[in-house]
Amino acid sequence: MGATAESAAEKSLASRLGLRPGQLVQEFGYDDDVDHDLRAAIEDLTGTEIADEESVDVVDAVLFWWRDGDGDLFDALVDALTNLAEGGVVWLLTPKSGRPGHVESSDIEDVAPTAGLHATSTISACQDWTGTRLASPRGRR
Repeated sequence: MGATAESAAEKSLASRLGLRPGQLVQEFGYDDDVDHDLRAAIEDLTGTEIADEESVDVVDAVLFWWRDGDGDLFDALVDALTNLAEGGVVWLLTPKSGRPGHVESSDIEDVAPTAGLHATSTISACQDWTGTRLASPRGRR
């Protein structure tokens, strides 16, 4: 694949997350196993650097890398909502089935409503990660 096609493919991954130029994205759960190509594609598409967990800026989306054993998912989702703008979304990225740290979708569906969110879609976000889009129900927040 040529450099242009590779760049277009990466941007396509980021655009599948519904992100647009100028949006701010905050990241949680960063570790050595995250997909660096997806991160770079998000920064290329939005034109902004991904904010870390310590950021206090209001963001349009949250990118949350979550693995089985990372702790309490409810607490993590509540923390992720702290800087999220109204109408913003949380992309919960979990290892795909068969990979270390895989999280059952039923676990996400059980916890999300308690945190005031609901799963709206699930995609193959990149090679090793599944992305679940979590949003606030309309009319709430």
